[in-house]
Amino acid sequence: MTKDKSILINNIYHMLSYAFQTLNQENYADVAVESFDEMYDLLAAILAKGIGRQLKQGLYREYINRQEECSVMRGKINMPGTIKNRLTHKRVLTCDFDELSENNLLNQILKTTVMLLLRNAKVKAKYKDDLKKNLLFFSNVDILEPTQIRWSAIRFQRNNQMYRMLISICQLIIEGMLITTAAGDYRLASFVDEQRMCRLYEKFILEYYSRHYPQLTVTASQIPWAVDDGIRTMLPVMRSDIHLQKDHTVLIIDAKYYSHTTQIQYDKHTLHSNNMYQIFTYVKNRDYAFADEEHKVSGMLLYAKTEEDIQPDQEYQLHGNVIAVKTLDLNLPFKDIAAQLDIIAETYLPLAFSH
Repeated sequence: MTKDKSILINNIYHMLSYAFQTLNQENYADVAVESFDEMYDLLAAILAKGIGRQLKQGLYREYINRQEECSVMRGKINMPGTIKNRLTHKRVLTCDFDELSENNLLNQILKTTVMLLLRNAKVKAKYKDDLKKNLLFFSNVDILEPTQIRWSAIRFQRNNQMYRMLISICQLIIEGMLITTAAGDYRLASFVDEQRMCRLYEKFILEYYSRHYPQLTVTASQIPWAVDDGIRTMLPVMRSDIHLQKDHTVLIIDAKYYSHTTQIQYDKHTLHSNNMYQIFTYVKNRDYAFADEEHKVSGMLLYAKTEEDIQPDQEYQLHGNVIAVKTLDLNLPFKDIAAQLDIIAETYLPLAFSH
């Protein structure tokens, strides 16, 4: 396994730790310093630690409706069932009652994901051993069909907040790494797919600036359309990835994670035109919102660096605004990644650092 791949996977851990503050706690300290050669092993290690931590507090339980035949009344009598028992000369009641159970959707997702990792040959034995120990406490929990999980239906409350990160890791594994073989079995793909890595990449950059630059207003904001008549019906929501602001100076970053940062036409490398149109639209509409106030709005396409020979590193002056196209090298030690992000903030929002 190449050193570069190991560095990249460890940096994905850092990205996850920004996206999920839970990973910064001491329970995960040994995961943070370990070197991983495979993405599966990193996610399996995080999941094993997280589930182990949850088990110390007890698995989340919720009330589930059950129906049973009882010799004494429990909950409410189910009349149709009880009458049927009488007709068949059974001297029992059919009762409906609520029971506090760990066999709920959140624990079912955890068990399903653990089973997928255990069945995968590429996950190292030491991580499987930890997961197997956790699984002993899930004997009363059902396994789900992975492709049928409705992630949008999951709701977190005050008493199951600890599951938020664990379920997100499960979703990353199941949605991003799941391939069905012809035989109907599941195997894990070679890496997390582009779309989900892009979401993680965006979230990491947003949280990095939010944590390290308290002097900036850091949001993933909606930008109103600058319409002349005030009517915005049917216009799509315009949401930037990362919006950094200090007073009237703004930098809008659109984070892009692609396997190819440029497109090739007639042997010529060009930027993805849709990305340029998008960031230009964000910038001009934010620009108009300041009206006659003195201000400065810049935009940036920030690509995750690829292994291609040509990497964009440009600045354009477009209708009074700077639009930059840069790359962030994720294959460096994390302190160097942080330095790249620091330079961006200090270059485009200098007022935030002047004394």
